[in-house]
Amino acid sequence: MINLEKEIREQPSVLAGIKKSNITTITSLIEKIKEKNITNVYFVARGTSDHACIYAQYLYGAVLGMQCTLGTPSIFTQYNGNIKFSNTLVIGVSQSGRAEDVNAVLLSAKEQGMITVSITNNPKSLLAKTAEYHLYCNAGEEKSIAATKTFTAQMYLLALLCAEWSQDKDLQSSLDNISGQMEDALSYLPDQVEAISKTLLDYKEGVVLGRGMSYPIALEGALKILETNKMKMKGYPISDFYHGPVAQLHNNDLAFVFAQDGAVIQDAKKMVDKLSGINANTVLITDKAEFFDNVSNVIKVNSTNNEFTMPFILALVMQIFALKLVLLKGIDPDKSDVIAKITVTK
Repeated sequence: MINLEKEIREQPSVLAGIKKSNITTITSLIEKIKEKNITNVYFVARGTSDHACIYAQYLYGAVLGMQCTLGTPSIFTQYNGNIKFSNTLVIGVSQSGRAEDVNAVLLSAKEQGMITVSITNNPKSLLAKTAEYHLYCNAGEEKSIAATKTFTAQMYLLALLCAEWSQDKDLQSSLDNISGQMEDALSYLPDQVEAISKTLLDYKEGVVLGRGMSYPIALEGALKILETNKMKMKGYPISDFYHGPVAQLHNNDLAFVFAQDGAVIQDAKKMVDKLSGINANTVLITDKAEFFDNVSNVIKVNSTNNEFTMPFILALVMQIFALKLVLLKGIDPDKSDVIAKITVTK
C-alpha cells in the first residue's frame, strides 16, 4: 500500500485520539481567553494549513460570532510591517512546525502580550516552542507529499477549540462522532470514486467549487489533485465563480461541485444548473442527491447531521479522488521532482 492510501485510511484513528491528547491544554487556553476578553482571532499558515485556517475562519464566525483574520505573514518578514494586535488570539498552524514566517507572527504577537497558540504535528518544533500554548495533531509521521491526515487533524483541533470555547453541544457531539463517520465513509466512498475516476483520465485541468464551509475544501481538494496528478486544478467559491471565472468552462470541461445540505445548498443548485447549461462535465458531491437532477456523476455521501463537520467527509472524497486517479494512471504520489514534503517560507 502506498503512503498516500495508508495515511488516508489512518484518519479515523488519528481523529479519535486528538481530544484526549489536547483537552487539558484547550481547557487551560479557554480560561486564558476568557480572562483576556478576546474579541479577535488571527490565523496564520501556509499551503494546506492555510486551508484549515479558512475552515476555522468560517466556523468561528458562524459559531462564536468572532471577528477572524487570515494572516499575511509576508507583512512581518518581507515588508517590516508593524501590525498592532489588541484583544487577539493568534493561532499559527504548520504541519512541520518549521514555518519561519508563521513563527515571526507568533513572536510579534507574543511581544505585544497576546495569547499565542501553535498547531503542529511536532511538539518539539520551532512553533511549538514559541507559542504559549501548543495543540498537537498527534498524527504520526506523514510520508506522502500530499498532506491528508495532518490536514484533518488541524481542522479537528481548530474545531475542537471552537466547540469547547462556545460550549456548542451539537458541535461537540458531532466532533465526537466524526471519527466513526470517517471510518464508515472509507467503506462506501472508494468504489463510487473509482467508477467516476475512470472517466476522468484524459483530463488535464478542472475546477473545484464550494461555498461557505465547503469553500476551503474546494481549495484543498484542488491542491490534492494538482500535486499528486500533475493536473491544473483551481478551487473557487461558488459565489465568486459567477464573477468572471465561469467563462473558462466550455463544453465537457471538468468541474467538481460540493453541495452539502444546509445554508448554501441553493447556491450549489444554481451553479449545477449553470454548469449544465454550458454542458460542463460536473461531478457533484452531496449528502442530498435527491435535491438535484440532470447530473450523471454524483458522489453520494452520508450526512454528519452538522454542516460544520461535513467538510471532513468532503475532504476525504477529494483525497480519495487524488488516490484513485494516481493508481489508475500509474503515478507514484509519494515522489515529486518539484515538491518537497516540508517547505520552509521566510
